[in-house]
Amino acid sequence: MLRPTTEVEDLLRRHAPQVLGALVRRYGHFGAAEDAVQEALLAAARQWPEQGVPDNPRGWLIKVAARRLTDQLRSDEARRRREEDAALLTPRDAFTAPPPGEGRAPSDDDTLTLLFLCCHPLLGPPAQVALTLRAVGGLTTAEIARAHLVPESTMAQRISRAKTRIRGESFRQPGPEDRDSRLGVVLQVLYLIFNEGYTATSGEALHRADLAREAIRLTRSVRRLLPRDGAVTGLLALMLLTEARSAARTGPHGELIPLDEQDRGRWDRRAIAEGTALVEEALSQGPAGAYQLQAAIAALHDEAADADATDWPQILALYDLLVRRAPEPMAELGRAVAFAMVHGPRAGLGELTALEDRLKGHYRLHAVRAHLLERAGDVEEACAAYRLAARGTLSRPEARYLQTRAARLSS
Repeated sequence: MLRPTTEVEDLLRRHAPQVLGALVRRYGHFGAAEDAVQEALLAAARQWPEQGVPDNPRGWLIKVAARRLTDQLRSDEARRRREEDAALLTPRDAFTAPPPGEGRAPSDDDTLTLLFLCCHPLLGPPAQVALTLRAVGGLTTAEIARAHLVPESTMAQRISRAKTRIRGESFRQPGPEDRDSRLGVVLQVLYLIFNEGYTATSGEALHRADLAREAIRLTRSVRRLLPRDGAVTGLLALMLLTEARSAARTGPHGELIPLDEQDRGRWDRRAIAEGTALVEEALSQGPAGAYQLQAAIAALHDEAADADATDWPQILALYDLLVRRAPEPMAELGRAVAFAMVHGPRAGLGELTALEDRLKGHYRLHAVRAHLLERAGDVEEACAAYRLAARGTLSRPEARYLQTRAARLSS
């Protein structure tokens, strides 16, 4: 029985970083290994929908990617010798399929090792983030560029240079001290992967569940390594509390439903309970950082019985802490919304003025301004801001929502 294309895509995204990790662990050659994995993924995307998914999809991908990579390396004698040396160090069963019904625990270890390799101290933070989003998150170069507000060509060069810098680095889990120095970037990358999954920056779908689930899975894995780290715990809590609302964020035709209009009965109460418990644990694990504070804000939203019951003064107080400890434009944009909910839309509009230069006309700034103008009764200006925001987003559901708001006000 053939599986749907969406299921094949989900399988490929889930296995891609594991396959890349396996190849890099055995052969090195990060860039060449990634190219080989991409070829294997393309082959699977063509074959599996017609021929069916193999019993061991990860083993199939490794076999095909390894064959492509060895064909490429065989033309270079020096590379061939390194390949043979690396193979001698690989466990005999590393590239064989496990017995039916059994998984292979090292696959998760490979993904984590790949995650930390991409955050190698040889690379600067921008390159670490870009390479990890590409290799582990599976985001396209265009998606990564949009997330960082830079041209796609700039991001492509950044990723290419990063691959060159870590060429030849050993594929192993870093020691505790080295791991700690890379942890901040690892968490930032997982946060960006989750955000792209929760609200896709482009395309027809608002929610990319595969990315969101993968970010949560990897964050759980990092937490198993560092169970008493408040930032790790806080990030996992934030993801769970945010993803808990995903079922209520879209209507029957994929249309965006804003937070204050969502059917809260459709929220995942089990995820909310786990996330809330993790928030309390995270806040007890040391000084509250950005992830702990954002998780606490998310918990206040999730605990409110309806939009009117939201504790906006407490949310604003948490945002005040957040922008002091981790000043970042999107956090300040969130604070402006909270400020408006406490002090009124005109006051919120005043807060947006300080963000003009930093966000440089980002569509979210226009969308927030439109929302506050609508609340303030400035219908004509709100319509113009909604339309400007709609032109700035590549997400079709977001664009349709913004256009609908403008049309409703102008009718």
